[in-house]
Amino acid sequence: MNSPLNTEYSRRDWLAATSLTGLAALAGCSPEKPPVVQATVPAPVDAPYDQLLQFPGKIPMRAINDRPPCLETPWEYFKTEITPNDAFYVRWHLQPPPITEATWKLKLSGHVDKPLELSLAELRKMPATSVVAVNQCSGNSRGLFEPRIPGAQWNNGAMGNARWTGVKLADVLKQAGVKAGAIDVTFAGLDKAGAPTVADYVKSLPLEVASLDNVILAYDMNGVPLPPLNGYPLRLVVPGWFATYWVKTLGEISVLNKKYDGYWMQKAYRIPQTGQADKPGNLAKDTIPINKLVVRSFFVTPADRTEIPAGKPILLEGMAFDGGSGIKAVEVSEDKGSTWKGTQLGEDLGPYSFRRWKISWTPSQPGNYQLQVRATTHAGETQSATPTWSRSGYLRNVIESWTLKAV
Repeated sequence: MNSPLNTEYSRRDWLAATSLTGLAALAGCSPEKPPVVQATVPAPVDAPYDQLLQFPGKIPMRAINDRPPCLETPWEYFKTEITPNDAFYVRWHLQPPPITEATWKLKLSGHVDKPLELSLAELRKMPATSVVAVNQCSGNSRGLFEPRIPGAQWNNGAMGNARWTGVKLADVLKQAGVKAGAIDVTFAGLDKAGAPTVADYVKSLPLEVASLDNVILAYDMNGVPLPPLNGYPLRLVVPGWFATYWVKTLGEISVLNKKYDGYWMQKAYRIPQTGQADKPGNLAKDTIPINKLVVRSFFVTPADRTEIPAGKPILLEGMAFDGGSGIKAVEVSEDKGSTWKGTQLGEDLGPYSFRRWKISWTPSQPGNYQLQVRATTHAGETQSATPTWSRSGYLRNVIESWTLKAV
């Protein structure tokens, strides 16, 4: 289902592609009538977010924002382990830049013996590695929090699973020669704000995390070059961690001999310190940067709020994932959690991937059924029956429900 993409975008092409006027022109519409279609399934959050908008290289997707683009994957595209590139969600904090391979280079400097400038061709000549990993926005499902929280009002579709291919970050750091005393590694994207008061998008990882073998500088996504809207030509991939660290259009890496204290680490993307919790009107006083994914599981088919035949077996299917322990079991309940039935797990593509599950279920009589699903990881973690709340709409991992009507 992937759409062919021209990754050699010119400045004019890219600026056109990331404006409503240019988007309309590319889609064959007039600027006064951008290509918007109504969502077919009612969304839990309010209009105007319940519309689909089509950007270049993407199918029509639920539009959270158009500048910078934030687009949510339609739920039907989670029927497979791997999310198609043209349906993969999009999340930019700042306006994505025009990039060409001819002008782009990755710079690595700081507390190293040998600063580097590497072209995409040079990176592709280095030993390649791949990992299948879930990329999930920290604010995924924010629109479902009660009380409501300001920010991008995502449903559950600000996530996707892909096979990422590139070079190990550790290999590039080794080539530069990290000096003794190094503490943090920073990653700066080339996306820029429209105002000088807005901080450039820079994230950091502790050196010990940045040096892990599964942290890669990815240039391919599902076997083809990264789509422009998903970070062409290079993005950081940190399996098991929230997408805020997966910096897109990566331009510069810097090794520091001190802790990084930039805005996107010290002010934004914070969660309560372990053992504390946010509550409306009583926020946790001590916070830390958000980090690893929490366990989640979902229904995918049949679609929520659809009719099914009473007394006949149907196949329930969905997926689960966590921060890297791996999914040990997925269970389904039809009696509000009083009893649970185990499901059959699908192919294991690695501990950072979606894990498919399925179970045959028969509604015994006509009526509405509220089904629930929960996952358990190899580390023994599972989902809470009560939704947690956080000031920024992060870390949702409640037991999810699905309603089907038997007729």
